[in-house]
Amino acid sequence: MAVFVLVSGPFTGGWVWQEVVERLRASGAEAYAVTLSGMVPGTEAGSVRAGEVDLEAHVEDVVRVIDGIEAPELVLVGHDYGIHPVLGAADRRPDRCGRVVYLDAGMPADGDPAAASLPDGSVAASADGLVPAPSGGQWERWGSTAGLSAEALERLDRLAVAQPVRTLTQPLRLTGSPFDRPTTGVLCTANGSGISMVEMLVASGPPRFRVLAGPRVGFFELDTGHWPMLSAPGPLADVLLRAAADEGTRLAVAESAPPPAHAGSFLLDVPRRPRVRRGRVDLHLPEAEEPRPAVLFVHGGPVSPEQRPTPRESATFLGYGGHAAALGLVGATLDHRLYGLGDYPRAAGDVAEAVELVRADPRVDGERIALWFFSAGGLLAADWLAAPPPWLRCVALTYPVLAPPPDWRAVPARFDPAGAVGASSPPVVLTRAGLEHPVFQATVDAFRTAADRSGATVDLIDVPLAHHGFETLDHTEETRAAVRRAARAVRRYVTE
Repeated sequence: MAVFVLVSGPFTGGWVWQEVVERLRASGAEAYAVTLSGMVPGTEAGSVRAGEVDLEAHVEDVVRVIDGIEAPELVLVGHDYGIHPVLGAADRRPDRCGRVVYLDAGMPADGDPAAASLPDGSVAASADGLVPAPSGGQWERWGSTAGLSAEALERLDRLAVAQPVRTLTQPLRLTGSPFDRPTTGVLCTANGSGISMVEMLVASGPPRFRVLAGPRVGFFELDTGHWPMLSAPGPLADVLLRAAADEGTRLAVAESAPPPAHAGSFLLDVPRRPRVRRGRVDLHLPEAEEPRPAVLFVHGGPVSPEQRPTPRESATFLGYGGHAAALGLVGATLDHRLYGLGDYPRAAGDVAEAVELVRADPRVDGERIALWFFSAGGLLAADWLAAPPPWLRCVALTYPVLAPPPDWRAVPARFDPAGAVGASSPPVVLTRAGLEHPVFQATVDAFRTAADRSGATVDLIDVPLAHHGFETLDHTEETRAAVRRAARAVRRYVTE
């Protein structure tokens, strides 16, 4: 039978696994719940050696537990923050780790601190180096409390201890890939994660997610919130046993699926126009003697800082910039620094800086500007919808994300276009892909509801048979017509 080592998330200890351990042992498995250094309930504010406890100390805690177990091969389970010490221990004892289970956890790599998954990538600690434990409604910042009874929430409040801040800020150090061994992801759907979201990340997200479609990676869903060991201990124990037996859903998306034959070209034939580079911004120039209105195209993400070609050098944005120039507008493209979900404030600053650079160019009519956002770059539209300057004539949105999905906790609350749109917002040109990822489609639906309620102007362009990122995936007459229609609408708003 399987042997499990269970490591919990922040502010909790081995006690949180009590019901799960009982069920695993009743099935004949061995189970060891780890209480990490400084996380013992009832100690003085959880502050045992608080100034000295860091992520490395917690990795060593898990290594010691592994070394004390006779079974040759173990299943290491990391919940939330717990995946960091689990991966660190698996890296140090690779011969003992038969499987890693990510329980509603992120996907950290070498060099990533746990705090990177939080809003602004930061945590507030007291002078003694501790992050105070949440209570009541404060737990929602760390994950959905859906499914927790009042008794379970009271138990969390009563037994939680402060988290040593260095456990959250010290980078994880790994010598190999976390996916060099069998891996299982257990996704808590009430917290916003699901297999469809993972499939979307593999199909449309940064390349690092493609490993999730590997043959040794499986997935389970639990219909509960972020603390399934308290809200659903029986189903969680069953899933862990099935994971140890190498069950779980394998993704249908092939890890190395070849790109479409047209991936290196834009879906429209665009005449070549002069292109001028200004730092992170390129200007695609029309044939005009006088200053012309401009449209700034804002790519999605997160993207890797090493991605080549960069977004503005990709066929998609070279095409959009050139098409704008062919319509008599200055087409501006940029590379902003949305490298992770916590980078939205920095990316927003890059966009604002790019706007000012574009407006200041003598070839641009600075009083007639449009902003055009794509994919998860759509969240960057929130500031411009909430407080539009007089020169912003319209906002275009193409297969956008228009509210942070539930498990994107690292995104600050400010980046919520569905909450920002109102009667004073500039006209919106919204291109909606009919085959959109369900999680993203829900944010578009929320935006439409808010816009209708407030009386905002929205030009809706539906593309029923198009996928997210259709410029790469779907070169059809339908998608070509949609791009032309959206571009003409933007031109109308900036020139009238």
